[in-house]
Amino acid sequence: MKTITDTYTATTEVKRSKFITYIVPIDIYYGLQEKLKQENPKANHVVYALRYLNEYNQIVENSSDDGEPKGCAGLPTLNVLRGKEMINCAIMIVRYFGGIKLGTGGMARAYSLASKNVLEVATLKEYVQECEYSFESSYKQINHILYLLKENNINNPQRVFKTTNVQWSIKASQKEIDSLKKALLTILF
Repeated sequence: MKTITDTYTATTEVKRSKFITYIVPIDIYYGLQEKLKQENPKANHVVYALRYLNEYNQIVENSSDDGEPKGCAGLPTLNVLRGKEMINCAIMIVRYFGGIKLGTGGMARAYSLASKNVLEVATLKEYVQECEYSFESSYKQINHILYLLKENNINNPQRVFKTTNVQWSIKASQKEIDSLKKALLTILF
């Protein structure tokens, strides 16, 4: 499976209809449809499709035609995400009607093309499932632990500074956590 970590956009034109396509990480998706509708008040539709893993490691999918004929917009977009095995991301497509009706088949092809075009400009990354790991350290070990985190490519540690120690919480791949645990053994115990 593949995923993205940044937002990408592409514009596709089919028979004078303009499709502005965004692919975003799933945590950015929430509320984006309304924002795009406000930013594009003359747009006819803001279609979306998304795929993500829930807490039980199941793939959750959803799509919306947003007023387009049923199955002609959201489903073709979702099928592109499925075909590329994308996860934890959403595609949003803002459509401006160009005056020429596309028909249901033409519309499905146009939304698929718009989705494929945004995936071509996106930097796809191999999806790696992250695990959580927590541990405690003394204050004098903070710099050493920060160094170990950097060496193991673990970013954005969460820290809670308590009276006598520091509580750490990280998210990383199981391989990175195992490597960190080994390194921590030498300084924590």
